[in-house]
Amino acid sequence: MILHVVEASWAGGSRLRLAFNDGRRKLVDLRPLLEGPVFEPLRDETFFSRVSLDPICGTVVWPNGADLAPEAMLALPALEEAGCAQAAAAPGSQGIELRPLR
Repeated sequence: MILHVVEASWAGGSRLRLAFNDGRRKLVDLRPLLEGPVFEPLRDETFFSRVSLDPICGTVVWPNGADLAPEAMLALPALEEAGCAQAAAAPGSQGIELRPLR
């Protein structure tokens, strides 16, 4: 089975709540993956929050074309739900639900 992201929501900062097509769910901080020029804009929280779900590739993407493989995000350590509650309470954290691109 090819791994795909089927749900994603911004959890503040550089964190996403993810659901994969194999049933796993995870809250992750993508900061360790944001290396290189294409990911530079994602270090800005406002730009990072513009993440979208690409239904064809099954991953998350940003307006500048940056994307991350589902396997790379799944390999990140899961954050605790307590951190999730703190992220939801953080200023600017909207817990926005992502919809597939049309």
